[in-house]
Parts: sequence; C-alpha cells; structure tokens
Amino acid sequence: MPNDTMVEELNRAHALAARYYFGDAMLAMEQRAVFARSWQLVAQQGQLAEPGDHAVEQVAGVPVLLVRGQDGVLRAFPNVCRHRAGPLALCDGKGIRALHCKYHGWTYTLEGQLRSAPEMQDACDFKIADIRLPPLRVHEWQGLVFVALSDEVPAFDEVYGGIAERIAPIELAAMRYLRRDTYDVDCNWKVYVDNFLEGYHLPHVHPGLSRVLDYRAYDTELFAWHSLQSSPLRDSSGIYGDGQAYYYFVYPNVMLNIMPGRMQTNRILPLGPGRCRVVFDYYYAQDEGAQARIAADQGFSDEVQHEDIAICEAVQQGLASGHYVPGRLNPKRESGVWHFQNLLRAAYAGAAGESA
Repeated sequence: MPNDTMVEELNRAHALAARYYFGDAMLAMEQRAVFARSWQLVAQQGQLAEPGDHAVEQVAGVPVLLVRGQDGVLRAFPNVCRHRAGPLALCDGKGIRALHCKYHGWTYTLEGQLRSAPEMQDACDFKIADIRLPPLRVHEWQGLVFVALSDEVPAFDEVYGGIAERIAPIELAAMRYLRRDTYDVDCNWKVYVDNFLEGYHLPHVHPGLSRVLDYRAYDTELFAWHSLQSSPLRDSSGIYGDGQAYYYFVYPNVMLNIMPGRMQTNRILPLGPGRCRVVFDYYYAQDEGAQARIAADQGFSDEVQHEDIAICEAVQQGLASGHYVPGRLNPKRESGVWHFQNLLRAAYAGAAGESA
C-alpha cells in the first residue's frame, strides 16, 4: 500500500495526493471500491408511492430499476433483462403492471419473476419459473430511497443512524419535495466533497453565507460513516429561519443540508475523472414560515453554489499544475476532510489488496 494511503493522526495529517484526483483507471477503481460498496441515494418516496410506480438510475455504472410492487413493497433490481441484457424500463413512470424488456419483450412481474418469454418453446430445459431478476438492497428513510449493490455494504442504520434524532424537532419526513437543480462542475468529484467538508473557506469564499453562520461556533463532529458540521444561524430569518444549520455528509457522496423547515439533498456524481454533477433536491415543511422563505432560500443557495463551483474548478487546476504536494490539514477546521479521506484510503487499500 502506498505511503500516502496510510492514516495519520489529525494533528499530523496531510491531504490526499494529487494523483488520486485524475485518471480513468482511478475513477474505475472508485466505482468498484467506493460507489458500489456504499448506500446510494437514488430517489424520493413520492416518486414511488403507489404500485407500479418506478424509477431508473445508475449506481457505479450499473443500471438500476426501483419499482413498488402490487403488495406495496419497494424493490430494486439491475435494470438488465436475464435474456440478453436489454433494459426493463427506459425512464421513470407510474402504474405499470409488469416489467417488459424493451429489447425482446420478455416480461417479469413487479416482484422480479419471469412471466413470459416469447417464442422460447424450442429451448431445451428452459423453464420460466427458474428465472428471476436478482434483488438489490433497498431502504426507505425519511422520505428518501437508497440502494446498495453489494452485500458488503454496512447495515443502513450503521450509516445513517442518529441523524433524525439529532436534528429533532425538525422532521424530515414531514417535508415535501419541491424542485431539483443540477450543476455540472469541472472538477473531480472528491474536490467538491472536500470543499463541502470544511468551513475553513467560509470567510474567504462565501461572504453572504458567513453573515448568517456563526464561524466562531462552527463545529464538526465525526461518526463512523458520516460527519456533521453545524452552526447557529444569525440574522437569517428571511432566508433560513431561526435556529441551527446542520450540514451532514454521508460517505461517499451524499449531503443533507438541513435548516429549520428545509432540507437540500446533494448527490455528487462523477461524470469523468475531472468532471462531476451536483444534484440538489429541495424539500420544505408545509408551515407558512417555511413556505414564505422558499424564493429567498433558493436564490441564496444558487449564489453559494456558484461560489463553490468557481473555487472547486480553480482547485482542480491547481491539483493538475504539477506544483502541488499534499498540504497539512487544519486540525480545528478540516477534521471532516481528514475523516472522508481516511475512509477513501481504507477503500483504496482494500481494492489494492483484492488486485494483489
């Protein structure tokens, strides 16, 4: 294992080396060792409320289909027919009664059992009853839907446990989805995550946000699979309301930005070694105060996002310059970065061990 994947104590720690932010081979390894071995946020429950409602997604390069069965159970499968890999659905939809392969018409029940295979009567020992779609792990939590590709992914409660209790009396499940914003950013996905994980840059990059967060009281807490940055809100009644700001990061690529009466979920999706997509979904409480703040909140969030995009793209250029060596981390302000990068180091070491 390379020396730069060894874990250092926080007060002696260095950032990841630049080489981890480049290259198709690096990203392919991360798809296998990071994204395919973690809980991935793929949908919101409102999309999948009734039998036959379905959604399609990609997780670590795997096409995924989620569908609510006639029995009310939500299931997930690879969106791959058992015949010759055709897709079972091409887009999100409502109220289907069966899954029809778009290539050759093989049909499955919503529970994944093959029901018909046209013109296969001459195939020796072919039995429809023997063919099922392989199930994937799926979990519904606080109005959100997650999928895990591997049985090695920790139990969901080990990853997300304690979040809902910590933010009480804010109730995430009572919030309703409103809209989605998507940003494509010219940086490696980890540059964007690293940036999210520290408030060190707030006074220098986010003048507006710094006015509504209390930098002196800004705190970071570390858990097994997630971290929390929190701050009291000040002078923000028209944007965020009064109370506390909670910025959760859940390994490897999910962010929950929670304010009184509002939650943003962020998914950071790699589009290539040097490009990523940030998907923001907005959820709001239904009380009058939260509803009145929607326009101001979304405008302010867009301003902050463009500030982050500009600095992340500049950092990517700095990493590519050939003039960067890993710098020391700030123990007070960058413990979240240290925590995330150590989880990556463990994943990288595991992948290296498997290929040895």
